[in-house]
Amino acid sequence: MNKFERQGHHPADIKTLPETTAGDASPLPGEVIELRDAPPIAPQVPLTQGEVRTILMSLLLTMFLAALDQTIVATALPTIGRQFNDVSSLAWVISAYLLASTAVAPLFGTLSDIYGRRAMIIVSLSLFVAGSVLCALAPNITVLILARALQGLGGGGIMPIVQTVISDVVSPRERGQYQAYFSGVWVIGGIGGPILGGVFAEHLHWSMIFWINVPLALGALALLLPKMGKIPVFHRRRKVDWLGGVLLMASAVVIMLVLTWGGNRYQWLSPVIMAMIGAAIAFALAFVWHARHAAEPFLPLPLLGGSVVPYAMAAGSCAMGAMLGLTVHLPLYYEVVYRLSASEAGLALIPLAAVSTVGAAIAGKTMARAKHYKRVAIVGTGCAVLAGIALTLVTMPLWGLLALLSVYALGLGTVFPVSVVSVQNTVMRFQVGTATGAMNFFRALMASFMVAAFSAILLMSLGADVSLGEHRGPVNSIVPADMVVAFRYVFGAATALIAISLLCMILMEEKPLAGPAAVPADLAE
Repeated sequence: MNKFERQGHHPADIKTLPETTAGDASPLPGEVIELRDAPPIAPQVPLTQGEVRTILMSLLLTMFLAALDQTIVATALPTIGRQFNDVSSLAWVISAYLLASTAVAPLFGTLSDIYGRRAMIIVSLSLFVAGSVLCALAPNITVLILARALQGLGGGGIMPIVQTVISDVVSPRERGQYQAYFSGVWVIGGIGGPILGGVFAEHLHWSMIFWINVPLALGALALLLPKMGKIPVFHRRRKVDWLGGVLLMASAVVIMLVLTWGGNRYQWLSPVIMAMIGAAIAFALAFVWHARHAAEPFLPLPLLGGSVVPYAMAAGSCAMGAMLGLTVHLPLYYEVVYRLSASEAGLALIPLAAVSTVGAAIAGKTMARAKHYKRVAIVGTGCAVLAGIALTLVTMPLWGLLALLSVYALGLGTVFPVSVVSVQNTVMRFQVGTATGAMNFFRALMASFMVAAFSAILLMSLGADVSLGEHRGPVNSIVPADMVVAFRYVFGAATALIAISLLCMILMEEKPLAGPAAVPADLAE
């Protein structure tokens, strides 16, 4: 038994391999590796540690752009509304970006598997920069909203492509450590975005929140593109199933509109919302029917099956939904119950956001060393469930609440690297982009759904519309004791979500992670 077979793979699993020079098992740049049934094997990339660090820095900078633009606009909205004399449409400045970025995540993931990571990272960043320039030059609110949608098209492609490029550079066993870095970037963007947006709007000009994207994006491309030629290519050219992609994106857009408008612009049981729900279901069913009958579907349904992918995606989606749902609504709880100011309430979110990155880092380090890597996520989510139960049942001083939220976030953070790497470790090499895009798509949908669901819980409990940050009016009239009771249901819902993540991690098959060697020299010879 050779080294390759001892790793759990068999020579028959290899469909095509690039020709190599004697004693060199590394795939050459531009050549394609395809695997039939085996888990992906990490490429033996001819990159120095310095080049890997350069690629990582450029990817982190690229990811920072997408994270920053989801939050930086929020604090500048009042200034933008005053300049354009239109406050009724301001919510669409944020919604247009979220709608577009969520809808195209699976599209960019699939296209990166067809046309390659280099082409798609250029396309996504180009769309992002073009949208940013148009936003900065927008003469009215309508043009700004359309430009934000264009910016969202580029931003939606950044997340899956960056995660896929990392999968081409480092092995699954080492990959979890890098996922922790990306989680940290999202935390920095989420916390720093509103602060930076407020500074620009108050002391410079609101258009600076968009102009800043241009040098950052160009710098990321300048760092990344020279190294991309050395990264082995795993994509496979095939016909693009545009009809399947359009059906999936149409369903996603309608669902996001329902979550945006339901309970705000229209009542949940209004004819408009019910008709939109029916349309979303119809688009989804049409997509499933088409995927079953297409020769090469946009998103192969078998890719979402098996003993790993559905459980990993469900675990990650539930964790993301719990985190975003609490992040959006906890400031209201802080302001009413503990009488914190808006800025203090923002600072009180740091334990939830920042400590989750620590959990992701712990899980990433564990995956690099431990054989049974999913145990760290099981233990972490178990602790999060216990912390969530305490949050639900016990009213405590602010320091106690922040301590429990830190434990909750620490456990929640362990889910993200384990779920991402498990999915990428299971699917075929030329489907890593498709799977990563689908995973980000479902996470975004779950996050949007839980934000709307938590708002609905508070609405039913308090009898006041507190959704999407539009709670400033009724805040002063809400009794703290009523808010405590209402948030017990919110904490209970967040605990239920992380309990589902725990169950999924327990049920998910723990497949061995591929090591750093792509194909051992003895097999290549």
